[in-house]
Amino acid sequence: MKVKPVLLFICSLTLFVSSCRQPAEPQADSGRMSILVTVGMLTDIVRSLAGDTAEITGLIGEGVDPHLYAPSAADVRRIQAADGILFVGHHLEGRLQPVFERQAAQGKRVAALAQRIPDEKLLLDEDGNIDPHLWMDVSLWSDVAREAHAVLSEWMPEATEALDRNLEALLADLEALDREIESILADIPEARRVIITAHDAFGYLGRRYNLEVMGIQGMSTESEAGLRHINELVATIVDRQIPAVFTESTIADRNVKALIEGAASRGHAVRMGGELFSDAMGAPGTPEGTYAGMIRHNARTLANALGTSGP
Repeated sequence: MKVKPVLLFICSLTLFVSSCRQPAEPQADSGRMSILVTVGMLTDIVRSLAGDTAEITGLIGEGVDPHLYAPSAADVRRIQAADGILFVGHHLEGRLQPVFERQAAQGKRVAALAQRIPDEKLLLDEDGNIDPHLWMDVSLWSDVAREAHAVLSEWMPEATEALDRNLEALLADLEALDREIESILADIPEARRVIITAHDAFGYLGRRYNLEVMGIQGMSTESEAGLRHINELVATIVDRQIPAVFTESTIADRNVKALIEGAASRGHAVRMGGELFSDAMGAPGTPEGTYAGMIRHNARTLANALGTSGP
Protein backbone atom coordinates (compact mmCIF):
# COMPACT_ATOMS: atom_id res chain seq x y z
CA MET A 1 0.00 0.00 0.00
CA LYS A 2 1.39 3.42 -0.95
CA VAL A 3 1.51 6.16 1.67
CA LYS A 4 0.47 9.57 0.38
CA PRO A 5 3.14 12.32 0.55
CA VAL A 6 0.83 14.51 2.69
CA LEU A 7 0.49 11.74 5.25
CA LEU A 8 4.27 11.26 5.31
CA PHE A 9 4.70 14.99 5.93
CA ILE A 10 2.19 14.98 8.80
CA CYS A 11 3.85 11.98 10.42
CA SER A 12 7.31 13.56 10.09
CA LEU A 13 6.03 16.82 11.55
CA THR A 14 4.40 14.98 14.46
CA LEU A 15 7.63 13.16 15.23
CA PHE A 16 9.58 16.41 15.06
CA VAL A 17 7.23 18.25 17.44
CA SER A 18 7.19 15.30 19.84
CA SER A 19 10.98 15.22 19.93
CA CYS A 20 11.07 18.93 20.71
CA ARG A 21 8.69 18.53 23.63
CA GLN A 22 10.44 15.59 25.25
CA PRO A 23 13.78 15.89 27.10
CA ALA A 24 16.58 14.31 25.13
CA GLU A 25 17.35 10.67 25.81
CA PRO A 26 20.83 10.02 27.22
CA GLN A 27 23.16 9.30 24.31
CA ALA A 28 25.02 6.08 24.95
CA ASP A 29 26.19 5.42 21.39
CA SER A 30 28.74 8.28 21.27
CA GLY A 31 31.29 6.36 23.32
CA ARG A 32 30.97 8.93 26.10
CA MET A 33 29.33 8.39 29.46
CA SER A 34 25.67 9.45 29.59
CA ILE A 35 24.78 11.32 32.77
CA LEU A 36 21.26 12.32 33.80
CA VAL A 37 20.95 15.41 36.03
CA THR A 38 17.76 16.52 37.77
CA VAL A 39 17.20 20.27 38.19
CA GLY A 40 18.44 22.92 35.78
CA MET A 41 20.67 24.70 38.30
CA LEU A 42 22.67 21.52 38.74
CA THR A 43 22.54 20.54 35.08
CA ASP A 44 24.05 23.90 34.14
CA ILE A 45 27.17 23.55 36.28
CA VAL A 46 27.60 19.85 35.44
CA ARG A 47 27.57 20.73 31.71
CA SER A 48 30.23 23.36 32.34
CA LEU A 49 32.33 20.83 34.23
CA ALA A 50 31.93 17.94 31.82
CA GLY A 51 32.39 19.90 28.61
CA ASP A 52 32.67 17.35 25.80
CA THR A 53 33.83 14.52 28.08
CA ALA A 54 30.28 13.22 28.70
CA GLU A 55 26.70 13.46 27.44
CA ILE A 56 24.74 15.52 29.99
CA THR A 57 20.92 15.40 29.96
CA GLY A 58 18.61 17.45 32.18
CA LEU A 59 15.50 15.76 33.54
CA ILE A 60 13.33 18.48 35.11
CA GLY A 61 12.58 21.47 32.89
CA GLU A 62 11.83 25.14 33.49
CA GLY A 63 8.80 26.11 35.56
CA VAL A 64 8.57 22.64 37.14
CA ASP A 65 8.56 22.16 40.92
CA PRO A 66 11.04 19.38 41.82
CA HIS A 67 9.42 18.90 45.24
CA LEU A 68 6.25 17.63 43.55
CA TYR A 69 7.72 16.15 40.37
CA ALA A 70 6.67 12.56 39.76
CA PRO A 71 8.59 10.53 37.13
CA SER A 72 6.69 9.57 34.00
CA ALA A 73 7.20 6.29 32.15
CA ALA A 74 9.53 8.15 29.77
CA ASP A 75 11.50 9.50 32.76
CA VAL A 76 11.92 5.99 34.14
CA ARG A 77 13.30 4.86 30.78
CA ARG A 78 15.76 7.77 30.78
CA ILE A 79 16.82 6.95 34.33
CA GLN A 80 17.38 3.31 33.43
CA ALA A 81 19.28 4.17 30.23
CA ALA A 82 21.71 6.64 31.84
CA ASP A 83 25.19 5.50 32.87
CA GLY A 84 25.11 7.80 35.88
CA ILE A 85 22.69 10.05 37.77
CA LEU A 86 23.44 13.29 39.62
CA PHE A 87 20.85 14.96 41.84
CA VAL A 88 20.73 17.52 44.66
CA GLY A 89 19.28 15.38 47.42
CA HIS A 90 18.03 16.25 50.90
CA HIS A 91 14.57 15.48 49.49
CA LEU A 92 14.51 18.33 46.96
CA GLU A 93 13.52 15.75 44.34
CA GLY A 94 11.11 14.18 46.83
CA ARG A 95 9.33 11.65 44.63
CA LEU A 96 12.37 10.88 42.51
CA GLN A 97 14.83 10.17 45.32
CA PRO A 98 13.45 6.67 46.12
CA VAL A 99 13.74 5.82 42.41
CA PHE A 100 17.39 6.91 42.40
CA GLU A 101 18.12 5.00 45.58
CA ARG A 102 16.70 1.82 44.03
CA GLN A 103 18.89 2.36 40.97
CA ALA A 104 21.93 2.78 43.22
CA ALA A 105 21.07 -0.45 45.03
CA GLN A 106 21.07 -2.19 41.65
CA GLY A 107 24.58 -0.96 40.85
CA LYS A 108 23.85 2.28 38.98
CA ARG A 109 26.29 5.14 39.52
CA VAL A 110 24.26 7.67 41.53
CA ALA A 111 25.35 10.69 43.60
CA ALA A 112 23.37 13.17 45.71
CA LEU A 113 25.74 16.13 45.59
CA ALA A 114 24.25 18.36 48.29
CA GLN A 115 24.39 15.41 50.69
CA ARG A 116 28.19 15.46 50.32
CA ILE A 117 28.39 18.99 51.80
CA PRO A 118 29.30 19.07 55.54
CA ASP A 119 26.28 19.51 57.81
CA GLU A 120 27.74 22.60 59.48
CA LYS A 121 27.37 24.51 56.20
CA LEU A 122 23.68 23.63 55.84
CA LEU A 123 20.51 25.26 57.14
CA LEU A 124 17.78 23.47 59.08
CA ASP A 125 14.11 24.27 59.54
CA GLU A 126 12.42 24.21 62.96
CA ASP A 127 11.76 20.48 62.57
CA GLY A 128 15.41 19.69 61.87
CA ASN A 129 14.98 19.15 58.11
CA ILE A 130 17.90 20.21 55.91
CA ASP A 131 17.25 23.03 53.44
CA PRO A 132 18.16 21.69 49.96
CA HIS A 133 18.20 25.07 48.15
CA LEU A 134 21.99 25.46 48.26
CA TRP A 135 22.23 27.21 44.87
CA MET A 136 20.85 30.43 46.41
CA ASP A 137 24.30 30.98 47.96
CA VAL A 138 26.72 31.16 45.04
CA SER A 139 29.72 30.43 47.25
CA LEU A 140 28.02 27.29 48.57
CA TRP A 141 27.06 26.24 45.04
CA SER A 142 30.78 26.41 44.29
CA ASP A 143 31.24 23.69 46.92
CA VAL A 144 28.64 21.61 45.10
CA ALA A 145 30.58 22.17 41.87
CA ARG A 146 33.68 20.79 43.59
CA GLU A 147 31.72 17.72 44.68
CA ALA A 148 30.42 17.24 41.14
CA HIS A 149 34.01 17.42 39.92
CA ALA A 150 35.08 14.78 42.45
CA VAL A 151 32.28 12.43 41.37
CA LEU A 152 32.91 12.90 37.64
CA SER A 153 36.64 12.37 38.14
CA GLU A 154 35.88 9.10 39.90
CA TRP A 155 33.47 7.99 37.20
CA MET A 156 35.69 9.13 34.30
CA PRO A 157 39.34 9.00 35.42
CA GLU A 158 40.48 9.30 31.81
CA ALA A 159 38.93 12.80 31.68
CA THR A 160 40.61 14.14 34.83
CA GLU A 161 42.76 16.72 33.05
CA ALA A 162 39.81 18.26 31.21
CA LEU A 163 37.65 18.17 34.34
CA ASP A 164 40.34 19.93 36.37
CA ARG A 165 40.64 22.64 33.74
CA ASN A 166 36.88 23.10 33.51
CA LEU A 167 36.52 23.27 37.30
CA GLU A 168 39.10 26.04 37.54
CA ALA A 169 37.23 28.11 34.96
CA LEU A 170 33.84 27.41 36.55
CA LEU A 171 34.99 28.37 40.04
CA ALA A 172 36.41 31.65 38.71
CA ASP A 173 33.04 32.44 37.09
CA LEU A 174 31.14 31.58 40.28
CA GLU A 175 33.45 33.70 42.41
CA ALA A 176 32.83 36.68 40.13
CA LEU A 177 29.08 36.01 40.22
CA ASP A 178 29.12 35.88 44.02
CA ARG A 179 30.78 39.30 44.19
CA GLU A 180 28.29 40.69 41.67
CA ILE A 181 25.26 39.47 43.62
CA GLU A 182 26.70 40.86 46.84
CA SER A 183 27.18 44.24 45.16
CA ILE A 184 23.64 44.33 43.73
CA LEU A 185 21.99 43.48 47.05
CA ALA A 186 24.21 45.81 49.09
CA ASP A 187 22.19 48.82 47.94
CA ILE A 188 18.99 47.69 49.72
CA PRO A 189 18.50 49.84 52.85
CA GLU A 190 18.77 48.03 56.18
CA ALA A 191 15.11 48.52 57.10
CA ARG A 192 13.97 46.96 53.81
CA ARG A 193 16.23 43.90 53.75
CA VAL A 194 13.30 41.48 54.14
CA ILE A 195 12.27 38.91 51.52
CA ILE A 196 8.77 37.43 51.76
CA THR A 197 8.08 34.74 49.16
CA ALA A 198 5.72 31.88 48.39
CA HIS A 199 7.89 29.25 50.11
CA ASP A 200 11.02 29.16 52.20
CA ALA A 201 13.57 28.64 49.42
CA PHE A 202 15.79 31.69 49.95
CA GLY A 203 17.39 30.97 53.31
CA TYR A 204 20.89 30.48 51.89
CA LEU A 205 20.59 33.71 49.93
CA GLY A 206 19.56 35.53 53.09
CA ARG A 207 22.42 34.08 55.15
CA ARG A 208 25.06 34.83 52.52
CA TYR A 209 23.92 38.32 51.51
CA ASN A 210 22.48 39.55 54.83
CA LEU A 211 18.74 39.56 54.18
CA GLU A 212 15.91 38.36 56.40
CA VAL A 213 13.80 35.69 54.71
CA MET A 214 10.20 34.62 55.35
CA GLY A 215 8.21 32.05 53.38
CA ILE A 216 4.47 31.46 53.32
CA GLN A 217 5.07 27.73 52.95
CA GLY A 218 7.97 25.76 54.39
CA MET A 219 11.10 24.53 52.61
CA SER A 220 9.04 22.02 50.62
CA THR A 221 6.04 23.10 48.56
CA GLU A 222 4.30 19.97 49.83
CA SER A 223 3.79 21.80 53.13
CA GLU A 224 0.55 23.71 53.66
CA ALA A 225 0.21 27.45 54.10
CA GLY A 226 -1.80 27.90 57.32
CA LEU A 227 -4.17 30.82 57.78
CA ARG A 228 -2.54 31.67 61.10
CA HIS A 229 0.90 31.94 59.48
CA ILE A 230 -0.49 34.11 56.67
CA ASN A 231 -2.04 36.45 59.24
CA GLU A 232 1.27 36.62 61.12
CA LEU A 233 3.07 37.57 57.92
CA VAL A 234 0.45 40.24 57.17
CA ALA A 235 1.02 41.70 60.64
CA THR A 236 4.79 41.73 60.02
CA ILE A 237 4.34 43.47 56.66
CA VAL A 238 2.15 46.16 58.20
CA ASP A 239 4.17 46.69 61.38
CA ARG A 240 7.48 46.94 59.52
CA GLN A 241 6.05 48.73 56.48
CA ILE A 242 7.57 46.19 54.10
CA PRO A 243 7.24 47.59 50.57
CA ALA A 244 7.06 44.43 48.45
CA VAL A 245 6.44 40.68 48.43
CA PHE A 246 7.47 38.19 45.75
CA THR A 247 5.99 35.35 43.74
CA GLU A 248 7.92 32.33 42.45
CA SER A 249 7.96 30.85 38.96
CA THR A 250 7.03 27.34 40.11
CA ILE A 251 4.26 28.21 42.60
CA ALA A 252 0.79 29.72 42.17
CA ASP A 253 0.58 33.31 43.40
CA ARG A 254 -2.70 33.05 45.36
CA ASN A 255 -1.03 33.02 48.79
CA VAL A 256 1.13 36.03 47.94
CA LYS A 257 -1.98 37.88 46.75
CA ALA A 258 -3.61 37.02 50.07
CA LEU A 259 -0.77 38.85 51.83
CA ILE A 260 -1.29 41.92 49.68
CA GLU A 261 -5.04 41.91 50.30
CA GLY A 262 -4.55 41.37 54.02
CA ALA A 263 -2.10 44.27 54.29
CA ALA A 264 -4.45 46.51 52.29
CA SER A 265 -7.29 45.72 54.70
CA ARG A 266 -5.06 47.07 57.48
CA GLY A 267 -4.19 50.25 55.60
CA HIS A 268 -0.78 49.34 54.17
CA ALA A 269 -0.21 49.08 50.42
CA VAL A 270 2.39 46.41 49.71
CA ARG A 271 3.14 45.79 46.05
CA MET A 272 4.01 42.69 44.07
CA GLY A 273 7.77 42.98 43.82
CA GLY A 274 8.18 40.58 40.91
CA GLU A 275 8.66 36.91 40.15
CA LEU A 276 11.70 35.09 41.50
CA PHE A 277 13.20 31.84 40.27
CA SER A 278 13.42 29.45 43.20
CA ASP A 279 13.32 25.73 42.31
CA ALA A 280 13.74 26.00 38.54
CA MET A 281 15.51 28.25 36.04
CA GLY A 282 13.89 30.19 33.22
CA ALA A 283 13.22 29.00 29.68
CA PRO A 284 16.16 27.75 27.60
CA GLY A 285 17.65 30.47 25.42
CA THR A 286 16.79 33.27 27.88
CA PRO A 287 19.26 34.87 30.31
CA GLU A 288 17.31 33.28 33.18
CA GLY A 289 17.72 29.88 31.52
CA THR A 290 21.23 29.66 33.00
CA TYR A 291 22.24 29.40 36.63
CA ALA A 292 24.10 32.73 36.57
CA GLY A 293 21.21 34.45 34.79
CA MET A 294 18.66 33.07 37.22
CA ILE A 295 20.59 34.25 40.28
CA ARG A 296 21.32 37.62 38.69
CA HIS A 297 17.61 38.08 37.85
CA ASN A 298 16.63 37.35 41.46
CA ALA A 299 19.14 39.83 42.87
CA ARG A 300 18.08 42.60 40.50
CA THR A 301 14.39 41.95 41.14
CA LEU A 302 14.93 42.15 44.90
CA ALA A 303 17.06 45.28 44.65
CA ASN A 304 14.58 47.04 42.36
CA ALA A 305 11.59 46.27 44.55
CA LEU A 306 13.19 46.85 47.97
CA GLY A 307 15.59 49.65 47.13
CA THR A 308 14.91 53.26 48.00
CA SER A 309 13.94 54.14 44.41
CA GLY A 310 11.27 51.44 44.16
CA PRO A 311 10.55 49.46 40.98
